[in-house]
Amino acid sequence: METAETKTIEVVVNGMARTIPAGLNIDRLLEWLAIDASRVAVELNGQIVRMREWPAATVNEGARIEVVWFVGGGAK
Repeated sequence: METAETKTIEVVVNGMARTIPAGLNIDRLLEWLAIDASRVAVELNGQIVRMREWPAATVNEGARIEVVWFVGGGAK
């Protein structure tokens, strides 16, 4: 018997097909993927999602997510 806790969906994260738990929003997805949310920007289905909007941004079946990491550097 499938429950809400075991239901999964198929999405694409950074070009790779992934199976994830259903019902995640962006911040929970990043947590599930073990990604440090303080150092990334996220695009969901071609739209940039601001960090303050992550809790309301639900990841649905077939979603395309791009996660971009900030990289520090500097000039000499």
